[in-house]
Amino acid sequence: MSVNTIILDWAGTTVDFGCMAPVEAFKKAFENKKIELTYEEIREPMGMLKIDHIKQLLSLDKVKKQWLELYGRPSVEADVLSIYQDFEKYLFADLAENSHLKPETKQAMKKIKQLGYNIGSTTGYTKEMMNVVFETAKVEGYHPDYVVTPDDVDSLGRPYPFMIFENMRYFENHSMEEVIKVGDTISDIKEGKNAGVLSIAVTEGSSEMGLSLEEYKSLSKEEMERLNQLTAEKFYQHGADFCVKNLLELAEVLQEHSTIQKLRGKKIETVFD
Repeated sequence: MSVNTIILDWAGTTVDFGCMAPVEAFKKAFENKKIELTYEEIREPMGMLKIDHIKQLLSLDKVKKQWLELYGRPSVEADVLSIYQDFEKYLFADLAENSHLKPETKQAMKKIKQLGYNIGSTTGYTKEMMNVVFETAKVEGYHPDYVVTPDDVDSLGRPYPFMIFENMRYFENHSMEEVIKVGDTISDIKEGKNAGVLSIAVTEGSSEMGLSLEEYKSLSKEEMERLNQLTAEKFYQHGADFCVKNLLELAEVLQEHSTIQKLRGKKIETVFD
């Protein structure tokens, strides 16, 4: 019988508190085209393959109107590629600096490994981007057993389930019953649900919450609690099986319920203080 597998997202889940690196890169890339986007608009498709994320932003009514006024025509594939090139340039400039572990990641991963789980991962980053992120995380003490990028599945990234299936193939899981997907975006939840696996959302430091570590630390305990609850509600609306504040709380849930099978179909209260 294969060991149970947990599949984690990267930015916003295990590294890069607040998922700041891609957000800033998207903002700068669109500003180069004189298109103004809010952080909320940028974060909406977060977790997707990055070029698909750009297409999603270009499809916004507001952006289509701005583009037509600026350039006298709708955006085309060449525009997508141009924005993507700028996005990559800005992302790589800050990627290592913005790939530090979230505060609980190292300790949580140690506990989860002690429980006997394989630790896989999926991402919206390309393989080249992940080389930078992985090395930064490894230096700080986190290195999952397996990394799958959209490049490994013919660019069929989230919300398609194929990166999860590739993890399952690698770990020789027999069924979806042996797998948990954990992430910090709606795209992560959709990826997990489309794969038929248990889908858990992390609220603290998530892209969905949208705060940097410094911004989050400046809040009162009551405000932190309120924002975690609001973020959890959004995840539940999109099908999350349940939410945890951070990965240490996830480790506690896994330890308490001992197997994924005991988690499935069981009402788990959101694990907040």
